[in-house]
Amino acid sequence: MRFHRSMFAAVLATLLFASQAFGAASVGAPAPDFTLTDINGQTQTLSQYKGKTVVLEWNNPGCPFVRKHYMSGNMPKQQAEAIASGVVWLTINSAASGKQGDLDTTGAKAFLAQYSAKPSSYLFDRDGKVGRQYGAKTTPHMYVIDASGTLRYMGGIDSIPSTDQEDIAKATQYVPQALAELKAGKPVSVTTSQPYGCSVKYGP
Repeated sequence: MRFHRSMFAAVLATLLFASQAFGAASVGAPAPDFTLTDINGQTQTLSQYKGKTVVLEWNNPGCPFVRKHYMSGNMPKQQAEAIASGVVWLTINSAASGKQGDLDTTGAKAFLAQYSAKPSSYLFDRDGKVGRQYGAKTTPHMYVIDASGTLRYMGGIDSIPSTDQEDIAKATQYVPQALAELKAGKPVSVTTSQPYGCSVKYGP
């Protein structure tokens, strides 16, 4: 019996670890803290921005869905408007070394400059730990965290899953909508949606 109990405990511990490592983030709960390095070699943590609303954007410059929102100006516009209203916008790249979307510092800076994109920070998550922790599945995959550190939205950037730039004007833009509702002191009307885009290129 002792053997069976110890085995059960080991299996339970493994399952708990897996649940923490993969997709631990959930709407209405505290957003998991993390520490990542940005394109300037500086350490960034989510907790350092407590007291501010934070947007997380998963990014892969080689993904056509990402290019749709950058080439059209939609993503840079959302970044600029959010930051102007006091929001912190963190763009995260979880591509493993050698996989599509993997960039060095020079490449990331060039990508941002190409589209006049100015997130608060561009962060590298090459081991995929943070992406898995948040359950990030696609690029883009978007998250909105309120000033208390609670996750209020997770899902797609908008309501029309396509690579067609003409669809942007017809779609509901979930992040600006959530940010406006939070600013107005209202509950977020759409808290989750189906993310769409390229799969995040995690390593093993």
